Amino acid sequence: MTKNFVTLLVAMALTTYLVRMIPFTFFRSQIRSKFMCDFLYYIPYCVLGAMTVPYIFYAGGSFASSLCGFLAALVMAYCKFPLLGVAAVACVTAYVSEIVIKIL
Repeated sequence: MTKNFVTLLVAMALTTYLVRMIPFTFFRSQIRSKFMCDFLYYIPYCVLGAMTVPYIFYAGGSFASSLCGFLAALVMAYCKFPLLGVAAVACVTAYVSEIVIKIL
């Protein structure tokens, strides 16, 4: 192993440990603030959305087909369809719209 690899490995281990240790250090008692509880509850959803949504528009062959799939998923999710159904309809919509775009 190179020295650079070991240095990077130690840095990643410390970073991961600090992210998990700091909340236990500062929040010794139960959090009573409604705002803070809501904030901490929604953080994973926000991060997942921030990582996923931009990539959706570059996943297909074109921006237009990706947008069609995204809009189909948005409508299905708004109508409270199950997750598997939303994903399936979004994929099929993006695929069909890609075929239509290539034909036109």
